[in-house]
Amino acid sequence: MGAAMALYSATSCALGRYGNGNPYPINLTVVVGLSGWLPGSRGLRNKIEVSHEAARRAASLPILLSHGTCDDVVPFKFGEKSAHSLNIAGFQYLTFKTYEGIGHYTVP
Repeated sequence: MGAAMALYSATSCALGRYGNGNPYPINLTVVVGLSGWLPGSRGLRNKIEVSHEAARRAASLPILLSHGTCDDVVPFKFGEKSAHSLNIAGFQYLTFKTYEGIGHYTVP
């Protein structure tokens, strides 16, 4: 859930508000997500496109999203879809790092 919160925070920071409309008071400088997914990805692009300020914030926020291909907790395809949604929404400094053969937990 940590990566989901981090990615949700990234979108809230770009939009300048939480999903419930309350202002987002924190100015993030970087976001890192490990083996996660993006909540609220549907419609994100449209929400960012209608605001020049949101588009500017999204375009300048660096995001590192990493995911193992053998993740049995959060499937790899969810990480891929999240990266794709962020990218088309305008997050230009997005890096999606794939780890072949790695699951959700790397320590037994």
